[in-house]
Amino acid sequence: MKQYGLIGYPLSHSFSKRFFSEKFEQEGLVDCSYELFPIPSIDQLPELLKSVPDLKGLNVTIPYKEAVLGFLDVPSATVLETGACNCIRIEEGTLYGYNTDVIGFEQSLQPLLQQHHKSALILGTGGAAKAVAWVFKKRKIPFQYVSRTRSANTIAYEDLNKEGFQQYQIVVNTTPLGMQPFTEDKPSIPYQWVDASYLFYDLIYNPAETLFLKEALQRGAIAKNGLEMLEIQALESWKCWNQAL
Repeated sequence: MKQYGLIGYPLSHSFSKRFFSEKFEQEGLVDCSYELFPIPSIDQLPELLKSVPDLKGLNVTIPYKEAVLGFLDVPSATVLETGACNCIRIEEGTLYGYNTDVIGFEQSLQPLLQQHHKSALILGTGGAAKAVAWVFKKRKIPFQYVSRTRSANTIAYEDLNKEGFQQYQIVVNTTPLGMQPFTEDKPSIPYQWVDASYLFYDLIYNPAETLFLKEALQRGAIAKNGLEMLEIQALESWKCWNQAL
C-alpha cells in the first residue's frame, strides 16, 4: 500500500483527504491511501516517518510550511527561494521538498489580472505568504507585507491610511482569519476605500465566501477564494510524489 498524507495542526479544516480519496477511487488506485496526521509539534515528524514506513509523500500545512525545512534532505530551488515547503516526496528514507503552492496560486490568479493591477498587499507573513510573494516577484509585481506587528519589510494594519492603501490594487489574504469555524473574523484593512478597480484573493476556501471577500464584492471588486489554488497544488503534489517512484 502506498501511503500519502497531510501534516499540520490542527487539521479539521483540510480538504486534502477527501480530494485524494476521491481521486484514488475514480482512477482505480486501490493500492493508494491518504490520511491526516495532526502532529502538535514538527519535531514529531521523524517519529511519524518511522511509525508509517509505507509513506511515499506528504503535504504540509499550517503551521509547518517553514519549520519543516530543517527536516528536508533535498529541498527544491523554489523551496530555498521561498523559505517554505508544502510537499514532501519520500524515497528510500530521503525527504525531497517542493513548493506546489506557487504553481497553484499563479495559475489561479493569472486569469484575473488586468493591466491596472500593478502592485499588491500580502496579508500575513507565514509560509503561504512566501509562496504568494514568490509569484509576485516572478511577475515583477511590487508587493508589501501587512501583519499585526511591524518589521523591517512589514507594515502593521493600522499603517494603512487612505493614500497608502490606494497605492495597491491587489489584496491577498494568506492568514486564517475568516476560516471555519471563525467565519465572523476578517483582516483589519480599510474596506471603505475598496472599489471596482481592486482584486481580492483569499487563500481560504471554507467558507467559500469569507467576510473579506464579501466586503470586496459589495464594493464591486473582483474576488476569488483559494479552492482552485488548492486543487492545482494538490495535483502538482501528486506529480512530485510520483516523478521518480
